[in-house]
Amino acid sequence: MSAPDRQKAIAALLARPALQKLFRALAGEEIRVVGGAVRNALLGEDIADIDIAAAALPQAIAEKAEKAGLRVVPTGIEHGTLTLVFDGAHFEVTSLREDVETDGRRAKVRFGRDFATDALRRDFTINALSVDAQGELYDYAGGLDDLAARRVRFIGVAETRISEDFLRILRFFRFSAAYGSGPLDAEGFKACVALRSGLRTLSRERIGAETLKILAAKRADFVIEAMARAGLLEYFGIAPWPARMTRLKAILDARGARDPLLMLAALVLYSEADAERLADVLRLSNAQKRRLLALAKTLPAWRGANDAPEPSLLREALFLHGLQPACDALALIQAESPADPQDEGFAHAEAFLRDTPAPRPPFAASDLIARGVAQGSGLGGALKRLQALWIRAGFPQDPQTVARLIDEAGTAPQHESLWTRPRH
Repeated sequence: MSAPDRQKAIAALLARPALQKLFRALAGEEIRVVGGAVRNALLGEDIADIDIAAAALPQAIAEKAEKAGLRVVPTGIEHGTLTLVFDGAHFEVTSLREDVETDGRRAKVRFGRDFATDALRRDFTINALSVDAQGELYDYAGGLDDLAARRVRFIGVAETRISEDFLRILRFFRFSAAYGSGPLDAEGFKACVALRSGLRTLSRERIGAETLKILAAKRADFVIEAMARAGLLEYFGIAPWPARMTRLKAILDARGARDPLLMLAALVLYSEADAERLADVLRLSNAQKRRLLALAKTLPAWRGANDAPEPSLLREALFLHGLQPACDALALIQAESPADPQDEGFAHAEAFLRDTPAPRPPFAASDLIARGVAQGSGLGGALKRLQALWIRAGFPQDPQTVARLIDEAGTAPQHESLWTRPRH
């Protein structure tokens, strides 16, 4: 990016009304926009949060903010961080600091007034850029050159930076997947491999959050394959399948979609037990766990297929499992098959799933009771037999056929197999 383009990007960042109001509220204190907001502005990427560094103690920031009518939330006061909330926006403001002591998970800090020292304690060069209220850009670590080269590089000695916080191992791969181009930085990669045992000291929540962010990034396939080769995915406790994940990413790219949870499933999900393990190891939400479990239950019926399932099997999946599990399983089956990412058969199958209502059975347990089936375990078995017969018959709705199936289910021997699904 040329100097005029940089100034234009910075001016657009600073022109935000809420940010201008913040500068006015804290007038008299030296403050700068730091980190990700500056990086993304210069890359032309979306800007989510805007973080502020201040050459003032938290108490001074809080007093000025409250005087200007801003709400102050002490979100990380022990590390000098306040969140200022106003006009529907929020900004994290952190006093300049330096690490006094670190143990790979947390740091003891002291506050200061030196922006260079504060910048050089950060993780990567591209995250150490800052901009003041007048639009002056500061680069203490060579971040601008690394941005131009799309290179993710630790500040200073990579092993030192990682030893301060072992989460930086995963952040190295996340930022390389999101912003990098070409090979991984050799020194950084070597340091991550050498210190990978430090991942065991991290909380499952932190590992889970970073893992899903890696899987959501543009170069997730390239980065995950590198991590797998280096033994950096051992924390899953499940053998990874990077090739299936890479094929799924190509399928999602063809659809213009990103789905980190489905990417996770493609990487390490084989069974329902795996879904349980992943939910525990990565501290997934209940909704995420339910989705993985439903996918694991749906997948076996189609496993081994080279082509998209027939409509009868798609309807069966809709009836038994629902739309989301059926679509998820279809995508993974395509990723396991030799089919092209834009295969028309699989595209039509997905459209069929999304356009077809799940079959609704035209019978209930009461119909079997009316035929003389006693309530209890026998009724449950008869109802399962009826569902199996109805599926096999192609989900008929006409009363005569349904009545025949109800009679057949109610009189079938107790030892009869409940499921005899047609295969591909």
